[in-house]
Amino acid sequence: MLTPLTLAGGASYLMLLNPTGGVLGGDRLTTEIVQEPGTHVCLTTPSATRIYRTTEKPAVLETRIRVGERATLEYFPDHVIPHAGSALRQTLHIDLARGSRAIVLDSMAAGRVAHGERWKFVEMDSRIEVRACGKPAYVNRTRIVPAERRPDQLGAAQDFDYVSSMAVFADGPTDWKELCSAASEVLNSAPDILGGASELSRSGCVIRLLARSASAMTLANLQLWNAARSRIAGLPPFDHRKY
Repeated sequence: MLTPLTLAGGASYLMLLNPTGGVLGGDRLTTEIVQEPGTHVCLTTPSATRIYRTTEKPAVLETRIRVGERATLEYFPDHVIPHAGSALRQTLHIDLARGSRAIVLDSMAAGRVAHGERWKFVEMDSRIEVRACGKPAYVNRTRIVPAERRPDQLGAAQDFDYVSSMAVFADGPTDWKELCSAASEVLNSAPDILGGASELSRSGCVIRLLARSASAMTLANLQLWNAARSRIAGLPPFDHRKY
């Protein structure tokens, strides 16, 4: 990882760096992060994660994050780009302690669209599990196998090339209906975006969207992120440029 920076307000801004510049079939990368109580950390990546073609085993990415009491986690890696013939299995496990908060982003492209590799990968299997105070708060699994069912069919991604989801959690009083309403306003006003927001069963909400371009997805994610951090932590808009 790169040297962390301190942002205005005291938050640490940290890039998680994969020195290979991409992920190959058979690679297995495990990241474990422990966030101390009362800290505020913004975690991102320098650029999109590229998954290269495999002839045998899939690439495996595993990330585990433990968030201490009264800590705030902002996790916003750039999107995944699966190349033609690639296979990825990734998991993200987050444990939230009492009084903590988190905003978590997960997004992907249909492939190298400009190269004509739309939905040409072998498999994309992604699982996110968040536990709050030891109890399940959010479990999501997305598995896409284009050879079994084309994602561009009616009722799936159709003519959209980018998929993104954002989950927000806070152990404390939060008006989740108001946050979902604010997110819906962003989605309804954003060009080339289709999405929706809904409350989770306990202390959270999830926002999902489809986008026709990377720029449209990036802009929508930024606007949604700012709406979330304002409402759960009273924080100002955050510039996501790569420092």
